[in-house]
Amino acid sequence: MISAENLAKVFVEVADTLVADFDLIDFLSNLCEQSAKICDAAAVGILLVDHEGVLQHVAASSEEARLIELLQVQNAEGPCFECFRSAEPAVNMHIADATQRWPEFTRMAAESGFASVHALPMRLRDHAIGALNIFGSDSRDFDEAEVRIIQALADVATMAIVQGRKVDRAETIAEQLQGALESRITIEQAKGALSGIRDVDPDQAFTLMRTYARTNRQRLSDVAHAILREPHSIPALTSPN
Repeated sequence: MISAENLAKVFVEVADTLVADFDLIDFLSNLCEQSAKICDAAAVGILLVDHEGVLQHVAASSEEARLIELLQVQNAEGPCFECFRSAEPAVNMHIADATQRWPEFTRMAAESGFASVHALPMRLRDHAIGALNIFGSDSRDFDEAEVRIIQALADVATMAIVQGRKVDRAETIAEQLQGALESRITIEQAKGALSGIRDVDPDQAFTLMRTYARTNRQRLSDVAHAILREPHSIPALTSPN
């Protein structure tokens, strides 16, 4: 069952998107983590379309989710791509039943311990700008009411991206999406660097970065740039254990 308590927390937190200098990647990553709790899912990820119309990974609840998202991108197959192209939900997909439909995706998904997957479109007006992916460790299905709730989470992610922006021009949205994707690349590079410095796994490195950014009221992307360019400037974060 969907957790009403965790759902309420997400909609309370979306109010933070109305402030200036909003940290989009931090919010989307947190939305993935909260969505996993709400849906009792193993992992959640978000893909966004870039300026060339290609889906790219932007946020995930765990390293496993990030890797399976990257696999979808590399092979251009999986429920997320079908969801994005149709701008309609692709839910209650069982990995064991889709091996011919998505051979590479289902292989890695099964190896990662996933048994089901659900993709919800992130829609702006009548077209999709990305998709929210939910991975389950069992083959449970969502009913219609639950699908509507999960679609609301995807809509929250879309709202966070476009809030406070002039969205009348398609190129404005493309610029906003591209900025988010470029920030994510920097964050991933910094996460890898910090993982080596602190001798921790990637998920722990990301948690360290995000905690430092929030504690010091800095943007996550700015912290990532500092790790890559001037690690000595943040010894509290980059000093080896």
